[in-house]
Amino acid sequence: MKDSELKERLESYLGKRLQGTVEIANMVSLSGGACQENFSADIKVNGGPESGQYQTVYRTDKGAALLASLSRIDEFKVCRMAFEAGVKTPEPFWLESDNSVTGNPFYFMKRIQGKATGRFVVKDPSLNKVRKQITQELAENLASIHSVTPEKCKDEKLKEVLNLGQHVSGKTVAQGSVQALRSQLGSMDGAYPAMEIILNWLEKNAPESDSVVLIHGDFRTGNFMVNSEGLQGIVDWEFAHWGDRHEDLTWLCMRDWRFGKLNKEAGGFADRSEFYEIYEKASGVKLDPIKIRYWEVMGNLRWAIGCIGQAERHLSGKDKGIELASIGRRACEMEYEAMRLIEESVK
Repeated sequence: MKDSELKERLESYLGKRLQGTVEIANMVSLSGGACQENFSADIKVNGGPESGQYQTVYRTDKGAALLASLSRIDEFKVCRMAFEAGVKTPEPFWLESDNSVTGNPFYFMKRIQGKATGRFVVKDPSLNKVRKQITQELAENLASIHSVTPEKCKDEKLKEVLNLGQHVSGKTVAQGSVQALRSQLGSMDGAYPAMEIILNWLEKNAPESDSVVLIHGDFRTGNFMVNSEGLQGIVDWEFAHWGDRHEDLTWLCMRDWRFGKLNKEAGGFADRSEFYEIYEKASGVKLDPIKIRYWEVMGNLRWAIGCIGQAERHLSGKDKGIELASIGRRACEMEYEAMRLIEESVK
């Protein structure tokens, strides 16, 4: 669908929904996630109960979904749940689940300022004075995310979706994650002996979780917006699920998300110990070094499998792109890092 046609359809749809005349201006395509499409849009509503001006982002599907990614409907519900829990994330609104409007479900969210680009976050001089503040804000917001538990989720359907098809409890979170990764790997063409070795280690050493909480699922540099005033918002919730808090905490610290600042283990912008200390104070939970090592190995394997999956999207013709093809070649980096962490654990 051409951008001009999409604009006209949305103006007509919102006019009926909001009971007023709607004008959309400055509708510009933004860089999206792996399986989403985003447009910045200034919306003016004349008349009706929601009359006013809105600076928004329109979010919808764009192609083949990735394994374990939420539908836009469920993603909206998670964003809403996180927003209401006090997490600094763009407020979502105007959800539409009917495909007939634009071809896919969609929703709008409040547009926030800042940039998420990795190299901007870790290297831009304009952030030199606020990186410690950003570290504090991110750790505290991650604690707020993890304050959401299955017991607090009032939507029974969403609660089940976030289980990712598993019976989630403290004793089974790690085992369920291993089984899911083994299934994903088994569905791929080719042999991956290093990944099989890593899976076997994860299966043998699976720890029990202290509790089951809401996991962002992709909490890393590149998925939060910052500027010279600090953290503006956490975005991209399509991989949210119930799980072990150490999963989010180690995903941020993986080597691949440091964007050249390898000495700053927490996302390329902070020391890991500093980030963890702030998180412990905000959450009231003492982190376990053994679980930290375990979930970092798990994260590297998950991303290695994800890299193969990204390349497959290109090779299959579902979603052509040189970036997708090149990411597939990076799987060996994550294999090496996971094996290195395993070796260190047995010394």
